[in-house]
Amino acid sequence: MRHVVRQGVRQVIDIGTGIPTSPNTHEVARQLAPDVRVAYVDNDPIVATHAEARLTNTPGVGFLLADVRQPRHILDHPTVRKLIDFDQPVAVLLLAVLHFVKHEEDPAGVVAALRDALPAGSFLVLSHGTGDFHRAGGDASEVYRAATASLHLRDRPAVEALFAGFDLLEPGVVQASRWRPEPPTGEAEDSRVAFYGGMGVNVGVKR
Repeated sequence: MRHVVRQGVRQVIDIGTGIPTSPNTHEVARQLAPDVRVAYVDNDPIVATHAEARLTNTPGVGFLLADVRQPRHILDHPTVRKLIDFDQPVAVLLLAVLHFVKHEEDPAGVVAALRDALPAGSFLVLSHGTGDFHRAGGDASEVYRAATASLHLRDRPAVEALFAGFDLLEPGVVQASRWRPEPPTGEAEDSRVAFYGGMGVNVGVKR
């Protein structure tokens, strides 16, 4: 988040935000730039209740109840249209959300629909669960299979494919704890991370 703000981005769509916990996305961003605007998105009515109490009374911040599987609904929603100027760069956050989207629900198509609405200089910030680092990944999938939202872990090539149309920033798609950590992480911390993370910017945009 800090990186995209340092690049001059002042508007964010945070999809799959979850129950608000401090510091929230807008609080982190506004440590660097107080004029950052954030549209939070989640499909959970419980999250909506918490967002109403903790987020929507803040100027330049809004929340909409919507599903990542319906990107056009998100992009066209009045709350997004009020906060986000699609003539200026936007950062889209998809953090720990696409692993709840089944292959047949076309997660790559979801990202592509969002990407195609973004102007030059926009960023995609994405993290995704994987079983590449831990044998326990299969057990986690079994647990979620009985839940409302099933878990669909993906390997590194599949996560990299979600960045189609974006130019990946260094170090590319890596274990999330290894993406430009501040301060650097150690092996003990990495051993607990079962996520890939990456950031991309529109292809052809100088950064």
